Amino acid sequence: MSNAPNQTDFTPPTNIDLKKYIRTIPNYPHEGILFYDISTLLRNADAWQIASARMAHGIAAWQPDLIAGIESRGFVSASPLATALGCGMIMIRKPGKLPGKTISIDYDLEYGQNCIHIQEDAIKPGQRVVIIDDLLATGGTLQAAIKLLRKTGANIIGAAALIELKNLKGREKIDVPLFSAITYNE
Repeated sequence: MSNAPNQTDFTPPTNIDLKKYIRTIPNYPHEGILFYDISTLLRNADAWQIASARMAHGIAAWQPDLIAGIESRGFVSASPLATALGCGMIMIRKPGKLPGKTISIDYDLEYGQNCIHIQEDAIKPGQRVVIIDDLLATGGTLQAAIKLLRKTGANIIGAAALIELKNLKGREKIDVPLFSAITYNE
């Protein structure tokens, strides 16, 4: 029998330390970066169910129409959240990954530059959108996703990250409510 939470009320157990399921990898993808690898969390059925339930519990009250997942690990959390909350899901992707006309934005990362796209017709103006990513570090990617979706007329009602690295102060760049399932202060 699984220890996973009841998915109908999204009330996850609070006594489970999900950090013990996340592996850290020094100097990846670049020298000086400590990478928080969620693949070790994903492959543990109970831990992944609890993490998903914590995310759903954290954003359910916002009542989104759409969940927007940021490529690529944001898709992993966005898809089950959209299913659990009964809403649609859209993808924010890197260049050349989406068919049809797209809208894009360029932005800076802590170790370079990047660009993200969304399909031009993915959102109807005024739709309530929550943006999901696996990790909030310096906030550059999430901030860019908010700006990109606002270009489409989306009503960004919140954002969520599976992991937040509080010491990097990415939250300070985000001008919408933010939920983080797991936080690190170091």
